[in-house]
Amino acid sequence: MPSSLDRLFASASQPSSKPPPSSSTTGPNTDDDPVVKELANGYKKLASGIVLDPSGKPCRQCSSVSSWMAMTKKRSTPASSSSSSSSSTTTTGPAAKADPATTTEPPVNGPASGASAATIVASAVDDSSTEQQCPPDVDQLGRATWTLLHTLTATYPSSPSPSMQATTKSFIQTFAQLYPCGYCAEDFRDWMREQGNEVNVKSQDEFGEWACRAHNAVNVKLGKREFDCGLWKERWRDGWGDGRCG
Repeated sequence: MPSSLDRLFASASQPSSKPPPSSSTTGPNTDDDPVVKELANGYKKLASGIVLDPSGKPCRQCSSVSSWMAMTKKRSTPASSSSSSSSSTTTTGPAAKADPATTTEPPVNGPASGASAATIVASAVDDSSTEQQCPPDVDQLGRATWTLLHTLTATYPSSPSPSMQATTKSFIQTFAQLYPCGYCAEDFRDWMREQGNEVNVKSQDEFGEWACRAHNAVNVKLGKREFDCGLWKERWRDGWGDGRCG
C-alpha cells in the first residue's frame, strides 16, 4: 500500500486568523486526472498521487501533502498564465502530472537555486503541517501512528494481567477499524488476519516484536528497508548505546 500506517506531535505556532483559501476547503481539482490504481474499500489513486475515498472525494489523510498542494495550486492558477510563466521554473506551480514520490528533497537549509516548484513544495511539507497547523497527510499520519504504537510496546508490562492483555488486544483491533486512512486500515486488517500475524500481547517482548514485524510489512510494501527487530528496544525504549539519545 502506498504510504501507510515513525514521530509524534510537534509544537506549533498559533493558527492564522485569516480564513484558508477556498481551494483548500473544497479539495483539489481532480478533473483530467486518471485513476491509476484501485485500492481497498473503494478507494482510488489518481495519476497525481491524490487518493479518492469511496464517495469520489479527495481524501487528505490518504494523500501526500505535496500531491495535495500541487493539485490545489493547479486549480487556483489560471490556465491563461501558463504560457507567460513557463520561462521561470522557480515561480510556477509543479507540473500537473508530477509524481511527488519521485521528487528529490532539497538540502535541510532550503532548496537550491533553480530548484523546481515541485521540489519547493516538497520542502514545505513540515511547515504546512506544524507552523500552519494543517491536517496531516498520509505520511505524517503514518509516522505519528507508528511512534504511538511502538511507544506503547516500550511501556507495556513484562507480565501483563489477563485484563491488560484483553484491553490491549481490543485497542489494536479497534484502532485498525478507526484509522483515518481507509484503505491503509483495510490493508493492516488483512495483514493481521494472516496466520502468524495475530496481535500478540502476552508480554512486552512479544508485543514489541509483533509491532516491529507489522511495521516491516508496511516498509516492504513501500520499498523501504526492513528494521532489525532485534533492536526494537534500543530504538523505542532504552535509546542507542552510543549515547545519541542522552
